[in-house]
Amino acid sequence: MVKIGIPRALLYYQYYPMWKSFFENLGAEVVVSPPTTQAALASGSSRVVADTCLPVKAFLGHVLALADECDYIFIPAIRSMKPKIYTCSKFLGLPDMTRAVIPGCPPILDIDIDMSKSKRKLYQAIYRLGRHFTWGPFKVRRAAVAAWQAYLDYRRMMSSQRLTSVEAIDRLSGPPAIVPVRRAGSHAVERQPEQPPPRMTIAVIGHPYIFYDELISHRIKQRLEQAGCRVLTPQMLTGDELEAATARLVGRAYWTYEEEVVGAGEHYLTGGVDGVIGLMTFGCGPDSLMMDVLKRRAAAAAAPFMSLTVEEHTSDAGIITRLEAFIDMIMIRRRARRAPQTCA
Repeated sequence: MVKIGIPRALLYYQYYPMWKSFFENLGAEVVVSPPTTQAALASGSSRVVADTCLPVKAFLGHVLALADECDYIFIPAIRSMKPKIYTCSKFLGLPDMTRAVIPGCPPILDIDIDMSKSKRKLYQAIYRLGRHFTWGPFKVRRAAVAAWQAYLDYRRMMSSQRLTSVEAIDRLSGPPAIVPVRRAGSHAVERQPEQPPPRMTIAVIGHPYIFYDELISHRIKQRLEQAGCRVLTPQMLTGDELEAATARLVGRAYWTYEEEVVGAGEHYLTGGVDGVIGLMTFGCGPDSLMMDVLKRRAAAAAAPFMSLTVEEHTSDAGIITRLEAFIDMIMIRRRARRAPQTCA
């Protein structure tokens, strides 16, 4: 059976159930790289210049982890998911860049996704991808329809049950098949004791490939939960909610994944949470603009908002200190509102 490797980075958390369904319906086996480690990040960083953004360095580390474990590696070139709204440049040339900096990697299965073009172009791209496994166009079509349905079920599950991407992936298809991690001292995941009711609700907005990568995000979700916070994410909102919030704040989206930041930020800032944390990586131009828009919106609404920027040299201590200060600020704000007002 042909093995298709999917790096656990970048768009993995948005589309993995769809990709898995497509390839498995064509008779292939899907394997996923292990979670990001410091060694994987270092190996990916060694292949590119220092100015390359952190998520791309991590992605290349995942490709290297899959190099000897699969027959093909799937790396789509996603240009646009909606007409006239385009992705960041790192997604446009990802297959070509990977071939250039990792010449020894397995053959790359790439597909050009551009919804600004006609649907016919998209269908042709899907059929070209499917021909690596079958020459039957109807079999490719059935696989594509099943994949789209898997994606819709995935999105619906996250928004209706308030699940994270990781939780929804596990519930839909079980934990992904992972290639072995070639390092000693791996630790089993221990069952956590039952947690008391959360004392506050914090929304963390940002791209899934930052938030769900525990190395890049410095386990921000777990740290907030350990501090007694309930954590909400952009994936817990419906597409209509994200689009409506984006339209209220900026009128129209300019980048494909802008709703994950601007739309989710606007939605959560207008109520339902005690505070909002914006998470981004250093050097990302679109994210820096979007976070600035949200800072201004939070100031106008007098809502607690903190922007966290992470990069290769960010320390756990710095993240923990800022999270503790943010939570303390919210608690002080809450006590001040509850305190009785005295007349002079």
